[in-house]
Amino acid sequence: MIFQHLHERDRLIIELLYASGLRITEALRLWVQDIDFNHYSICVRDAKGNKDRQTLLSESTISQLKIEIEKASVIQKSDNTIGVGPSLPPQLGVKYPHSFKSPAWMFVFPSAGLCVHPITGVKCRHHLHDSVIRKSLKRAVGLAGIHHKRVSCHAFRHSFATHLLQAGCDIRNIQELLGHNDVKTTQIYTHVIGRHFVNIKSPADALKFIR
Repeated sequence: MIFQHLHERDRLIIELLYASGLRITEALRLWVQDIDFNHYSICVRDAKGNKDRQTLLSESTISQLKIEIEKASVIQKSDNTIGVGPSLPPQLGVKYPHSFKSPAWMFVFPSAGLCVHPITGVKCRHHLHDSVIRKSLKRAVGLAGIHHKRVSCHAFRHSFATHLLQAGCDIRNIQELLGHNDVKTTQIYTHVIGRHFVNIKSPADALKFIR
């Protein structure tokens, strides 16, 4: 119901949280090069714990992702005509001064306006701010008539893990997709669905008792 009240870019971002198990900040920080359409994977860079990880790219998101990437490319080309590009890691800009012109380094979800890089002081375009999506989600939740509980962006990441577990995915694989350092953090989802021994059934379940 919530997705029906979100449109294009905002819907896609929320879909990525659920389809790929991303945090909202991870989704907004995606560069074009992080999306691998050939292998259906997403590279999450410098995630929580300062490490990179790979996660799933859902086929359901590909069509809209390509549209958003094309929009971002148009913005980048326009910015480049005035010597501006996406905000980049300071070291990258020093080593490769023309990297701001590379389509690979453009944010998939760029901000509407330009800003000044807090470290380098260079004028640039940052990624979309998370407050934009949080407000959009809050509005969609209200339109969907959900008033009895709070629905946050993070809830979709939780749903990703819970539904994979319910489908029989190995908890170690889920741990890797979510980027948890300790499997104990991932195991909380077994409690959420009320199954502490995932995919293990009692032998009695295979028997037909006559009562």
